[in-house]
Amino acid sequence: MNESAESEIEQFVRKAEEIYATRLRAVLEPGHLGEFVAIEPESGDYFLGTTLSEAIGAARRSHPDRLAHAMRVGHKAALHFGMHVR
Repeated sequence: MNESAESEIEQFVRKAEEIYATRLRAVLEPGHLGEFVAIEPESGDYFLGTTLSEAIGAARRSHPDRLAHAMRVGHKAALHFGMHVR
C-alpha cells in the first residue's frame, strides 16, 4: 500500500471516529451498548446491528458504492481476539 492510500484510510477512520465521538456516543451508548455501528463518514449516516454483519449489511444496502467504518458501541474495538483463561 502506498503512502497516499494509507493516508486516505487514516482520514476515513479518523472522520468516522470523530462522528462517533461528537455525535453518536451520547446517543447510542445508553441504549445500544455492545451493539455494532457502521458509520459512513461522507454522509454521516450510521447503521446499528446486533451483529457486525447486520450493521455492515445495512450500510451497504443504503450506500452500496461507499465504505463504512464499523465499531462496537461502548468498546475500544469492534472485535476482541485472544484466549479466555479460566
